[in-house]
Amino acid sequence: MCGIVGYSGEKLAKPILVNGLLKLEYRGYDSAGISTIESNGISNIKVKGRVKALEDIPEINTLSGTIGIAHTRWATHGKPSTVNSHPHLDNSKSFAVVHNGIIENYAELRKFLTDNEYVFASQTDTEVVPNLIHYYYDTNNYSFLEAVQKACNDLKGSFALEIISSLFPDTMIVVRKDSPLVIGKGNGETYISSDIPALLSFTKDFYLLNDLEYAVIKKGEIEFYNKDLEPIKKDVKTMEWDASSAEKDGYEDYMLKEIHEQPRAVRETVGSHLRKNMPCEFDELNIPHLRDYSQIYIVACGTAMHAGLVAKNLFEKLCHLPTFVDIASEFRYRDPIIGKETLAIFVSQSGETADTIAALKLAKAKGATTIAISNVIGSSITREADYYTYTHAGPEIAVASTKAYTSQIVLLSMIAIFFAERLRTVGNDVLDNIKNEIMQLPEKVTTVIEKNKPQIEKLAKTISKEKDVFFIGRGPDYNVAQEGSLKLKEISYIHSEAYAAGELKHGTIALIENGITVVAIMTDEALMEKTISNIQEVITRGAKTVVVTNLELPNKKYDYIFEIPKTSSLISPVLSVIPLQLLAYYVSKEKGLDVDKPRNLAKSVTVE
Repeated sequence: MCGIVGYSGEKLAKPILVNGLLKLEYRGYDSAGISTIESNGISNIKVKGRVKALEDIPEINTLSGTIGIAHTRWATHGKPSTVNSHPHLDNSKSFAVVHNGIIENYAELRKFLTDNEYVFASQTDTEVVPNLIHYYYDTNNYSFLEAVQKACNDLKGSFALEIISSLFPDTMIVVRKDSPLVIGKGNGETYISSDIPALLSFTKDFYLLNDLEYAVIKKGEIEFYNKDLEPIKKDVKTMEWDASSAEKDGYEDYMLKEIHEQPRAVRETVGSHLRKNMPCEFDELNIPHLRDYSQIYIVACGTAMHAGLVAKNLFEKLCHLPTFVDIASEFRYRDPIIGKETLAIFVSQSGETADTIAALKLAKAKGATTIAISNVIGSSITREADYYTYTHAGPEIAVASTKAYTSQIVLLSMIAIFFAERLRTVGNDVLDNIKNEIMQLPEKVTTVIEKNKPQIEKLAKTISKEKDVFFIGRGPDYNVAQEGSLKLKEISYIHSEAYAAGELKHGTIALIENGITVVAIMTDEALMEKTISNIQEVITRGAKTVVVTNLELPNKKYDYIFEIPKTSSLISPVLSVIPLQLLAYYVSKEKGLDVDKPRNLAKSVTVE
C-alpha cells in the first residue's frame, strides 16, 4: 500500500514528483524517496518519515533531471527506515525501481541472487527486482524491456513498478500486476501514478494498463506491449474530475471537506440513474434473464462491506432474493457455495482493493455473474467484472471513507430498485415512495450536517478523554453502528465496538459500567420500543447515552440527542451515519491527531 509517481518530459522532474508524493501521502507515509537520471547517472535520495522530510534534504534541490520516479511507503517487508525506503537500486547502481505491492516469493529470489553474488542492503521484498533486472540484462544480453519482462515473469504476488536506468537515460518502463497504476498523457510529457487524483493538476487524459502490460516511455512517446512483448494499442480515457476536487478548498482537513461534499456526491450519484416519475436507469446493468438468479452476494472490505450490509435489507425486501454479505478476505478462502445462479456484487471505492479483486476472480471462476461498483473510472475491479457501474463521489483523499460510503449505499439502493422494477417483486407504490425519498436525500444530508455540528463538537471534548465507546442498533441501525464504531476507532484510536442492541443481554452488557458512553441509533419505528428498552438497560448500569434518531421519542432523558430528518428506514443509514462521521472527526481533532492519515492505515489496500 504505497504511492508511486513518475515523470518524463522537458521540465525538471523533481518538483512534479514531490507534488505527486504529497498528494499520495494518504497511501503511505513511513518513508519517501526520489530517483532521477542526472548527467553522472542515477541520483537516489530517500529518507524515513513523510514527504516533508524528503523536501528538507538539501541535495534534493540540486536535481536537474527531466526523467524520474518517486515513492511514499507504507511498510510491509522491513521496518520504516531510510535504507528500506524506495527507490531501490541494483548492485551496479544501473537500475532504480519503485514498487507498490508485495513480492511473495522474494525470499526464494533473494537466495538465488545471493548465490549469484548479489548483495542486499535492505530487508525489503522490492530490492530483488532491480537486481533481477540487472541479472537478466548482464548475463543474457537482453534489451532493457526484455530484462524487465524476464524479471517480472519470476515475480509472484502483486506489483506496480517504475524502472529507470542510467544505461538508458531517456527511457522509463512501467508495468503492473494486481496493483494500481495509471499513465497520464500530457503535451510531450508523461506522468505516472498509483492514483488519478495525484495527476489531475497536470492532465485529465489517462492510459490504463491491464495486468502484465508494459509501457516504454520516452519524452513525448509511449509504446505499449503485452506480456509476450507484442506491441498493442491503448485508448486514452478522459476523467471528468477536476483538479480542485482533490484539494482542501479552505477546509482544515480532507475528511471534513469530504463530509461536507456528501450532498453533492449523493446528488450526482442519484442524478445519474433516477429521474422524477421515471424508472431507475442502469443501461450498464442490463443483465439478461434476471429471474434465473436465486441469490445475491455482496462482497467488500471495511466501510464498503458496511454499505453492503445496509444494501442487504433493500435487496431482500424489494427483490425477494436471499442476499449474503461477505468480507472479501474471508469469502475467497472458504470455498463459497456459488455458481451460475448467483449474482455477485463487489464494492470497492478505489477499485483496486486486492482481496475484493481476488474474490471477484474466484466468483467468476465458479460461474457467478459479477458486478463491480467503484468510484474510479477504469479501475481494475471494473475491468475484471462482467458488469460495472460507478458512484459519483469524486476523489476521496482522507483514509477514513465518508462520501464514498454514503454514495455506495445510494447506488446499491437504486440497483435494488432497478432489479425490483424488472422482477416486479413489489408494487410500484412501494418503489415510488423509496425513489422519492432517495431524491430528497441531498437536501436532508445538508440539514444533518448543519444542524448537528455544534453539539457534536461539544460532545467530542468529552469522548476524547474516554478509552471505550459502544455503539448499538437494530436492523439497518446496527449496520450504521458498525460503521460509526469503525470511524471512531480508525481516526481517534479509541477502542469502540458495535453490538446488535438485542444481543446486549447475551453477554456484552457485562462491559457496561458507570460513566461509559453508549451511542444508540434509532430510525425504524417498528423497532423503537425494543431499542429504547436496550438503552434503558445501559442507563441503569451507569452509561452515558448518545442517541441518533428521526423518531418522536416518548422519553428524551438522554445525555445527547442528534436529530435527523425522517425518511424510509431502508435508506436512513445515509443520514444517521453523518453525526457519527462528524463525531469521529471532532474527537480526533480534539486529541490533536492527523485526521486524514491515521497511523498504520492506507487509503487503498492493494495488498493482502
